[in-house]
Amino acid sequence: MNQAQKLLFLVHNNPQDMLMKSKLLFALFIISSFSAFAQRKVIYQTKRGAIDGYDPVAYFTEGRPVKGNPDIVYTWKGATWHFSSKAHRDLFAAKPEQYAPQYDGYCAYGWAQGDAVKIEGEAWKIIDAKLYLNYDLSIQKKWEKNIPDYIQKADKNWKSAQH
Repeated sequence: MNQAQKLLFLVHNNPQDMLMKSKLLFALFIISSFSAFAQRKVIYQTKRGAIDGYDPVAYFTEGRPVKGNPDIVYTWKGATWHFSSKAHRDLFAAKPEQYAPQYDGYCAYGWAQGDAVKIEGEAWKIIDAKLYLNYDLSIQKKWEKNIPDYIQKADKNWKSAQH
């Protein structure tokens, strides 16, 4: 029985004590909130690695999304990043903040709405030397209609979520 189940058991088996019931329900809410937050990975990653196995440096050097080689990797912020070449890996290792996507690789449009959402590597854009990824190409088109506003909103939501 996990903590949440134990709290529910206590609440249901002590109906006379309303104060106790309220405190336990509040504790359950707090525990579930922390649990949900803890489940979000810091960097967006799938079984194929950070940002779904795409090489973050290739967006800058080749101007297109390129899948990384699972044999050429670098670990940063608890995620495994894949690269199409050792040169790309070395560039990233030297300055990961320069090449890593904004919002830890989650969807830029999603963060403008206040949500950490998955991405597709084909939906991307570099703005002011920063890589932004989006959910898919249709969301990318929507995001491109008002990039400055969406970035401003996403930055504000991102900053709030980090505290």
